[in-house]
Amino acid sequence: MARIVSVVARTVRVPLDRPTAFANRQVLARDYALVKVRTDDGLEGIGHCYAGNFGGKVVTLAVRELLAPHLIGKESTEVELLWKELYQEVLLHGRTGSVMRALSILDIALWDVNAQAAKLPLYRYLGAATRDPVPAYGSGGYYLEGKTPEMLGEEMASYLALGLQGVKMKVGRLDPAGEEKRVAAARKAIGPDALLLLDANNAWHDVPTALRYCERFADYDPYWIEEPFSPDQIDNHAKLAERININVATGEIEAGRWRFKELLDKGGAAILQTDAAVCGGVTEFKRIGAMADCYGVNMCPHWFHDLHLHLVAALPNGEMVEYFADDQVLNFRRIIDRQLKIVRGKGLALPTDPGLGYSFDEKVIAKLDAEAWA
Repeated sequence: MARIVSVVARTVRVPLDRPTAFANRQVLARDYALVKVRTDDGLEGIGHCYAGNFGGKVVTLAVRELLAPHLIGKESTEVELLWKELYQEVLLHGRTGSVMRALSILDIALWDVNAQAAKLPLYRYLGAATRDPVPAYGSGGYYLEGKTPEMLGEEMASYLALGLQGVKMKVGRLDPAGEEKRVAAARKAIGPDALLLLDANNAWHDVPTALRYCERFADYDPYWIEEPFSPDQIDNHAKLAERININVATGEIEAGRWRFKELLDKGGAAILQTDAAVCGGVTEFKRIGAMADCYGVNMCPHWFHDLHLHLVAALPNGEMVEYFADDQVLNFRRIIDRQLKIVRGKGLALPTDPGLGYSFDEKVIAKLDAEAWA
């Protein structure tokens, strides 16, 4: 059995080429926390998460000081046991947020190194639920200075032209009339049949306001409205879901199967957007996915298409992957050495290399604002 001999972490800050905004925040740069877990057979697994505009060092510190010491000398295949032990360590510091992200990325690295040892792509190591490309939608539609509804429509159409199955745009920053113009332009550009997804990024605080927007959106047949409220407003998610004919999707900032169970029990989500780099890693993502399947709810994970392609392909209720076509928003793709391939009209091609199928690009990282591995 392979034993863990080293765990190292670092933070890297990747600036955006152009300031980008969504409903209630503007982004100038992104912090990513990165980890490497090495075993005594010479293999190395990686994990990573987004850690906000600032604060990536908080995640990295949690890895180094709180969690990594408990992994040294342990068998890498004991993922369930290791998860349980690490979870006990995070209880006093936070069952969600930065500390849980630290646990998540270590868990991802364990699954990566174990799949490599088995010489299987991660999705096959997890138990492949498909042989086909995984459906994906093009994610974008951010607010940029000078960007008109017509320009937004052109952007949305460009994602379909790549061969993706749908598109997603941001909503909630403007007043209802202004947002309707943007949604109308997007629908006109992509035609009547393509999936149109709307992401509010916690824009609203009460159901009446959310209803004002959603009633205007309904004529344009959106498949879902994403994160209409703060993740803590589970009751409002459920109330809105009862009042509209648009699916409510949420869960990208949530962690732990227990909170997801509450969300499902209350009817607060028709689609879960669980992020393995946030919720507790691959181990917890699998549990949440299985639970969601019992409720007839599909999984459409948030961000990191390179990681989540494997997880959607390994679940019977994995629906589709969020895909970023360039590095202008999800600029994580700048710091890894391989990119996914699109199979026109079918989705993202499944990787064939063992594990996650990609590594950190150390030459690129060395040119950025980054800590040393430690």
